[in-house]
Formats: sequence, C-alpha cells, structure tokens
Amino acid sequence: MAGPEPTTTPVESSHLYEISRIVTQTINWNTALDRIVPLIRSIIIFDNLAVYLADPLTQVLDVMYARAVGRGRSAEADIAWGEDLATAILDKPQVTMREPVVEEPQSRLDRPFILGIPLKIGDRVLGAVVFIRFGGPPFSPHYVQLAEFIAQQISLLVERQNLQRAYERLEAESAEARLQEDFISTITHELRTPLGFIKGYTTTLLRSDTTWDQPTQDEFLKIIDQETDRLQDLIENLLDSARLQSGNLKMDFQAVRIDTLVRSVIERTHLHHPNFVAQVEMDCEMTVIQGDPKRIGQVLDNIFSNALKYAPGSEVWVKINCDDNEMWIDVEDNGPGIPQRYLAHLFERFFRNPDIAPSVHGSGLGLFICKKIMQAHGGSIQASSIVGQGTTFQLRMPKKQDKSNLGEFIMEES
Repeated sequence: MAGPEPTTTPVESSHLYEISRIVTQTINWNTALDRIVPLIRSIIIFDNLAVYLADPLTQVLDVMYARAVGRGRSAEADIAWGEDLATAILDKPQVTMREPVVEEPQSRLDRPFILGIPLKIGDRVLGAVVFIRFGGPPFSPHYVQLAEFIAQQISLLVERQNLQRAYERLEAESAEARLQEDFISTITHELRTPLGFIKGYTTTLLRSDTTWDQPTQDEFLKIIDQETDRLQDLIENLLDSARLQSGNLKMDFQAVRIDTLVRSVIERTHLHHPNFVAQVEMDCEMTVIQGDPKRIGQVLDNIFSNALKYAPGSEVWVKINCDDNEMWIDVEDNGPGIPQRYLAHLFERFFRNPDIAPSVHGSGLGLFICKKIMQAHGGSIQASSIVGQGTTFQLRMPKKQDKSNLGEFIMEES
C-alpha cells in the first residue's frame, strides 16, 4: 500500500522561492523562463516543456517558449510539445493529464506522459504550460501540485509583461497625442502669422482714404510676397509630410551634378536672404549621382533655412566629398549649436528644440522630411553639434540607386 504523498522538501522550497524571486525581478518572461527552467527541472523531472499563449482577440494558441532537456529532443513536434492538449485546456481550463496507451513500445518516445496546466489570471485564461515525460513515470499528485505553483508564477510573469507593454503603448500614444496637439497649436500660429501680415498689408493698400507713395507700396508688396512664400513653404511641408506618411512621395530620379545643385540652392537662398553667405569646398572630381534634384534641393534648402534661423549671421561651409560608390555633403555653421540631449530627436516628426521654439518660426516637419528624402535616395542624414561652436549636417548618398531598396516611395523615371 502506497504511503502518504511527501510534503515539499527543503530543496524544493528553496527552488520554488528562487523561481518566485526571478519572476518578481524579471520583466521579460522569455529571459525569466531561461533562468527558471533549470530550477524547475531540478524539482520536476520532465523531458520537454512548452508554454502556449492565446491571442487575446482570436484565442489562437501559439507556442511562445519551448525547451527540450531530455529524451524528447528528437521526437516529432506534435508529440514532443503537447499542442493538442494545450488546445483542449484552452477550451476547458483545468489540469489535464494524458498517459500512453501503448504497453510495450519499441521506444520511450512512444510512451509520453503529458501534464497540462492552464495559465490563468483570475478567470481569464492566458494559455497553458505543458510538461512531458517520455517513458514515465506518471506525474504524481505531489508533482502536479508543484507544477500548478510554477504555472501560477509563469502566469504572473506573462501578465506583468503584458501590462508593461500596454503601459508602454499607452505612453507612446499619449506622447504622440501631445506631439499632435503641440503640432496643431504650432501650425495654427504659423498659419495665422503670415496670413495676418498678408491681410493687414493688403487691407492697408486698399484703403480709399489714404494714398501711398511708390516706395511704401513696394515695401508693403515685398512683405506680402515674403509672407506668401512662407505660407507656401509651410503648406508644402504639410503636404510632403502627409505623402510621406502614406508612402506616396514621388521621386524623379535622373543624373544630378551635386556641385551645380548646391551652388544653385545657395544662390537662391542668397537672393531671398542677402545676408546669407556660404562657401563651397570640393574634394571630389566626379559629382554626378542618380537622384531627384528637386528633393535634394529641398533638403539643402531646409538646412540653409535652419542655419538662417538658428545661427543668424554665421557663415556656412558646404564640403563635398566622394569615393567610388558614395557621395557625402557636410554643411557646417558656427552658430550656438544644439544641446546633445536634443540631437537624437532632431529628425523626429513635429520635434522642435524646446529651448528656442517659441522665438523661432517652424513646424517641426522640415528635418523629418529631409530624413525621409535621404532614405528615399538610399542614403542618410545625420547631425553633430557642439554647444557654442556650431552644428554640422552630413548627407550621404550612393552614386547609383538600388531600386530594390526604394519600395516605400513612388519613383518616376526621367
């Protein structure tokens, strides 16, 4: 006659405590399981262990963790991991055991003893954990009790990670919502300012009770023209940002002489801002690449515009270098620089330097668009800065385009 089921031994208690400690201190359940499986194996003999989690929406089970530590390493997957049992537990969440019906098999692998335990938080079923022994012995009530405790710990581990992910998702959504609110506020202000100038000066010119001399009219019209350009640039940035988000930014690739394009953008910038001064240095004999001249010019326009806004009065240096495969352009200024803590966010959508954002016009879209344009060329844009010494933007582009890397964007061949 069998004796009473043994109570938990000191070794088992010690290992169960260590399992609980690891579960409490480790957020990532995959990492935690890697650490606790050897401890489980020391108190419950098994060959294979599998953790199945159910999709919250579809309730489809997927094996999220599996370890073969014994004779099951060469067994077939459906036998070795107990998927059928896990599915049955999801339908009827209770401890379930299955024992082999073959009495004299050719191999131990033909006699799996399977123990399945639901992973639950309250009445909510997360999945199942399955223990398998090949060739026996059967799982005794004592080992079933130990396995239930371990399943509870795994459930807590999975639930905590789920909660952590939900929290991070809510934080990201909240941050995005705050960015969008700030963006709407900024855009409203940016739209109202040029519209206010245009409306004000136009109304003034149309007054019937006053006659304006020609120099005054010319000055008013010049301001209206400048503010219209500013409004147009803002609208173009908004449209480009929307196209980028939907993956519909068009690229017209053709042969482009970068040195000619750079000088053209500098001349155009100087025409609108006579105090803008830029020097070009070249260490490259062949400056022809495959690219979209309009979009590359847009990137340079944005960088020069930033220099005018954030480093007023600073001379700008444009250095063009290349090798057989790649070309890079460094645009340097000696302005106040950008604090290191902001550099990582510089190319994010809607981001503006909070230290000076209220005093400088901008939408927080320009550098985000620049980054996407450079990616569309198979290249990149980076920024480095030293506070008090200046900022450098570096553009890198391949000389020839690999169209297989440009699937995110619509291209038109010239």
